[in-house]
Amino acid sequence: MIKRVGIVAKIRMESIAPHLREVAAWLDAHGIEPVFEADTAALASLELARRVESRDDLPNAVDLLLVFGGDGTLLAMADRVITAGRDLPVLGVNFGHLGFLTEINFPDLYPLLEAAIAGRAAVERRLMLCARVLRAGRAVAEHVALNDVVVTRGALSRIIELAVTVAGDFVARFNADGLIVASPTGSTAYNLSAGGPILHPAVDALVLTPIAPHTLSNRPVVIPASSPIQVTPVAHDPDQQIVLTLDGQQGLELSPGDAIEIVRHDTPLRLVKLPTQSYFDVLRQKLKWAER
Repeated sequence: MIKRVGIVAKIRMESIAPHLREVAAWLDAHGIEPVFEADTAALASLELARRVESRDDLPNAVDLLLVFGGDGTLLAMADRVITAGRDLPVLGVNFGHLGFLTEINFPDLYPLLEAAIAGRAAVERRLMLCARVLRAGRAVAEHVALNDVVVTRGALSRIIELAVTVAGDFVARFNADGLIVASPTGSTAYNLSAGGPILHPAVDALVLTPIAPHTLSNRPVVIPASSPIQVTPVAHDPDQQIVLTLDGQQGLELSPGDAIEIVRHDTPLRLVKLPTQSYFDVLRQKLKWAER
């Protein structure tokens, strides 16, 4: 039963404001309570008193989440949904540029929203990643990501060396600018730009893609999603800066001796999809895939 719908929009995108008020009125007319994220409520300039929550608290206050903006806005909310431990459907409406994840355009919203409220909407479960920073064998930080976990050199660092194991088996030492561990959803993001393969979202796998490897034989490799991955920087220079980035949204500098463990998260993200549009339709339309 969907009784409350959360609404969050890209920050400072004033053009969305009238659409936000229109969606709130539509939800009111259908007996559904709209719950606004705080910055989104200010953006919409709501005249009536509305329930407002922070971005972190919004997933716990609603039964369905509407995200207005681009893929970055959806990625920023995806980790909040999973961190909150919610099996919450997310509907992304594209007001950005590419809109590969937020693939739904505004004219398609109301029929899809009505289907979601009635429990008839198509929903895809997307694999999420969990990355832990290990220091002296103990986890000192933990983050989730929908697209990718990336280990890279700092802006002034030289090539870094990364020792990688999969399910306890040694894979290789990569000498490169960094390494991408991508989910199927993230295979069309940074991974694709770095020369990695496209994985269909139904494939239960991850891909390891070196970034600008020193050796051309270091090619991307696809591995089972059930296999835990450990990435250990091999530091030769005490001043070398190595950074962990998650979905391009969060980043932290690693300390010497740190390792990163990456596993499939127990909870997938539920994305509401257009039933008339296949994954390959999106590839062709958004990425111009397979076009001459």
